[in-house]
Amino acid sequence: MAKLKIRPLGDKVLVKRLEAEEKTAGGIVLPDTAKEKPKRGIVQSVGDGRLLDDGQRSKMQVAKGDQVLFSSYAGTEIKVNGEELLILDEGDILAIIA
Repeated sequence: MAKLKIRPLGDKVLVKRLEAEEKTAGGIVLPDTAKEKPKRGIVQSVGDGRLLDDGQRSKMQVAKGDQVLFSSYAGTEIKVNGEELLILDEGDILAIIA
């Protein structure tokens, strides 16, 4: 089967979540049911930008490869080539982690 390539449209961003923490700060190992979904990820692809009233496109603030922090219930989860990805609006991204 051919590998699918996803290219987000408009102001959408394709993000791969980072792995959840296995242990707490105190060293307690967390079972899978107790782990929260990570709110951090790596940008895989970005759209062309939001279409403005004058017909031009706004510049995207994130780029491929950026590590970002996003809100908990943001975006739509998809599975592509066995990988779980998230499609977010650029506005759902809270910060770029340097």
